[in-house]
Amino acid sequence: MQVCMVQFKKNSRRYFFSHDGIELKEKDFVVVETIRGLELGSVCKIDCQVPEEFPEIKPILRIANDKDFFDYKRNEEMKKEAFSDCKKLAIKNELDMKIVDVEFTLDHQKLHVSYEASNRVDFRQFVKDLAEIYHIRIEMRQISSRESSKVLGGLGPCGLVMCCNSFLNDFDNITIKMAKNQNLSLNPQKINGACGKLLCCIRYENDVYTFLKENLPDAGDVIDIPEKGKAKVLSINVLTGDMRLKMLEDESFLNINIKDFTK
Repeated sequence: MQVCMVQFKKNSRRYFFSHDGIELKEKDFVVVETIRGLELGSVCKIDCQVPEEFPEIKPILRIANDKDFFDYKRNEEMKKEAFSDCKKLAIKNELDMKIVDVEFTLDHQKLHVSYEASNRVDFRQFVKDLAEIYHIRIEMRQISSRESSKVLGGLGPCGLVMCCNSFLNDFDNITIKMAKNQNLSLNPQKINGACGKLLCCIRYENDVYTFLKENLPDAGDVIDIPEKGKAKVLSINVLTGDMRLKMLEDESFLNINIKDFTK
């Protein structure tokens, strides 16, 4: 079975599809059927090895034609109006939810509405009102604050475009333990992103800190300094290897680099 990877949005997750009998190359646009309905995606990788635990692989229906591109463009043009209608209906029905995104399926048979809410929302009347406007099936999807930030975008505390909106395809688990491992301040204003959750960069920088700390003492450890005696580690810069020490014998202070210490 010939398998390729298809992506539907920039920096979104990639999915496996089979293309037996269809000659493809990277960046080709194809039409596939997902659990959401018919969608237009682009081929980002061909001749893929599929993990054993991956579920059944669905086939690519066809290479996108002129009508598919026309339908896609029509749907994109209708998104702004649909988004506005959703916001108005949410206010009309006094629903405590934030409309984040709306999407039509390629065949215009479904309208997917993504929303963010802190509590359970009864949107039955909302769906009924929206269906009366567009006369198609409405599907509601509650998303997390991380997913919302990925859709809306913006600048992170570093001044660059947020990682989730620029290059991250998926979200990994991030914990306070990782922040402590990097000696970060546990002030939420410093370690939380625009989504209110822990910064994504804490996760993919954690492995570097873990590797560097393997040969370094921890703050509070007592170590032997050649020709100087025992010293207590007051602080340490993991990235540079610089340590601030307090000599136990005369209580003097010493700055030293781990490279000099290990010579």
